[in-house]
Amino acid sequence: MNSTLYYVHDPMCSWCWGFSASLRTLEAALPANIQMVRVLGGLAPDSDEAMSEGMQQRLQQAWKQIEITIPGTRFNYDFWTDNEPRRSTYPSCRAVIAAKNQDPALETPMIHAIQEAYYLHARNPSDTDVLTDIARTLGCDAEQFSKEIHSEKTRSTLLSDLQFSRELGVQGFPSLRIKTSRGQLFQLPVNYNDPSVMLDQIEQANLA
Repeated sequence: MNSTLYYVHDPMCSWCWGFSASLRTLEAALPANIQMVRVLGGLAPDSDEAMSEGMQQRLQQAWKQIEITIPGTRFNYDFWTDNEPRRSTYPSCRAVIAAKNQDPALETPMIHAIQEAYYLHARNPSDTDVLTDIARTLGCDAEQFSKEIHSEKTRSTLLSDLQFSRELGVQGFPSLRIKTSRGQLFQLPVNYNDPSVMLDQIEQANLA
């Protein structure tokens, strides 16, 4: 029986963007008996309201802190002048589900594409048209995608992920939990710069 590594995230979580390189290294180095499962945690529900100036400033400060904490992480601050930011990340979460429904292999590419559109190209993933365009570039059927992103099935799937993240005891993103083959659940501290530390912790959890 295999162990499962749960990665709980949000495509528009800036710390998840900072963690992305370390996560890729971690996933590539996982032993064959450990499966990684991505769980959407959902930062902020749907909203058409413009983000407050205070929230915009706090997020820009977070970006600057991430650049210091995780060397090599880049952000395009044009986002804040080129868009009308909204505190709404559920659309991007549903976009990952809609892309995955068309092809399970598109789950990770969709996450990465949303992050790059947001953080590097100053596009707004709170907007459905942006998400549909991203999905199209990955080879999704755009018409099907635009229907599925708003479907009741997709909304239900997201709610299930949100509930599961709470059951895992997750309170912030990114988060890692490992469920061993013996059914034990462990929290793994996220290391943004050294994947080997997490690999050692995973090995210790599997031996516990």
